[in-house]
Formats: sequence, C-alpha cells, structure tokens
Amino acid sequence: MDALTLLLNRRSASRLTTPAPNNQQLEAILQAGMRAPDHGALKPWHFVVMKEDGIERFSQLLHKAAVVSQLGAEVEEKAKNAPFRAPLIITVIAKVKAHPKVPEWEQIVAAGCCVQAMQMAAVAQGYSGIWRSGSWTHDPVVRAGLGCGEHDHIVGFLYLGTPALKAPTTVSPADLTDFVTYF
Repeated sequence: MDALTLLLNRRSASRLTTPAPNNQQLEAILQAGMRAPDHGALKPWHFVVMKEDGIERFSQLLHKAAVVSQLGAEVEEKAKNAPFRAPLIITVIAKVKAHPKVPEWEQIVAAGCCVQAMQMAAVAQGYSGIWRSGSWTHDPVVRAGLGCGEHDHIVGFLYLGTPALKAPTTVSPADLTDFVTYF
C-alpha cells in the first residue's frame, strides 16, 4: 500500500487479536515513531512497550490505580481487563524538557506525532491499532508505575494487533467544507 492510500484510509480498530507485530516489525514501528517532527532535536518522548508479561503487569497497574482511587468494583474489573484488548501496547510519554525555543505544548504534540507514525507503520505492515487515552493518562498511580516524571505527559496508549473484525479497506473522503479556509 502506498503512503497516501495508507493515510487517506486510516481508521482505528478497537478489537484486536494475535498475532501482534514480531520483534522486527516492532523495531520498524518504534523507528517510525522516532522520525516524528522534532523542533530542536529534543526527542521529547519515551516508549513503554508491553507484550506478554508486560500486558499482565499493566493490567495489575490499572487495577491498583482503580482501587487506590476507590472507583468501585465495576471500574476495577474493567481496568484489570482493559490491557487484554490487544496483544501489544505502546505507551507514549512526552518527556518535556525546559527549552527556550521549544515550548511544552510543542513537545507534547511531537510525542503525539510519534503515536500517529507508529500506528501507520503498524498498518503498513498488515496490523491495526487504536490510540487510547482517557483518565489513566493523568492517574498518579499509572504515571508512577510507568516511570513518569513530574513534567511528563502520557499522550496515549497505542494498542496494536491483528484486527478481529474485517473492516473496509477504504473510507469515504471527508467533506472539508467546515474544516478548511483558504487565506
């Protein structure tokens, strides 16, 4: 699939199964993330890869966070099961650095670009994924468990694997009317 077709037909897949990308494919996915736009060459990001036992540890971490926050049995169970929605998860953390020309927001956006690049690299290799965020990105137990510093931001959890449901390979073009102004 050529790059433009890949980008114009991007979609998320929330139901993922095995197989996950193998080590060589994962390396390509991570390398794609490293190519994100990066003003100042700061590389203001860090990737936490979870597969196999890492998925189980992440499950325990989310469960602990739900218990500590006293979110109730239903949320605790949901938190515990969430990581098993895919065989591979990459957490992307913006490692914000003080810089006179590159503000915090720009470093966070750069880390977000990593997620997009990695998802596209996975799709280019025949896999699919979904970028998830939500309250766990701000949770102190989750942040500590993933090694976040005070100024770090979890920009998302990239769930990757093989789509469990066959989705159409193309999507209808978007109506740009409400989204584009020519100046």
